[in-house]
Amino acid sequence: MAENKTQRTTESVAAFLAGVADPQRQRDAKTLAALMRKATGEKPAMWGSSIVGYGQTTYQGRTGSVDWFPVGFSPRKAALVVYLLGGLKRHADLLAELGPHKVGGGCLYLRRLEDIDTKVLTRLIKLSHQDNRR
Repeated sequence: MAENKTQRTTESVAAFLAGVADPQRQRDAKTLAALMRKATGEKPAMWGSSIVGYGQTTYQGRTGSVDWFPVGFSPRKAALVVYLLGGLKRHADLLAELGPHKVGGGCLYLRRLEDIDTKVLTRLIKLSHQDNRR
């Protein structure tokens, strides 16, 4: 198995979310954390210093297989980054219903949760999580 730079840690997800500097981004991150927990039934865990992941799987990438999470997010400065391991390609039809977003690789970039349809986002999260649990 390849060594992944971003590893699961024992750091506190709650402390990480409480430390998000921008008040709007912090509210969105806490809302997204609750939404992902409910959608997946998984407890969140920190991956590296800035990613909240739900579940664990083995991902086969170009450089080998690594431990990773089926779904997760990171409250970055420019956007909320939602990681949906392969779920964006398989469920691209739902993206048209989501609202304003950008896509890059397996990442969904959202400016604010209030701008999107969270029911559609929840469906994307559930489907991606189900597709990638092993």
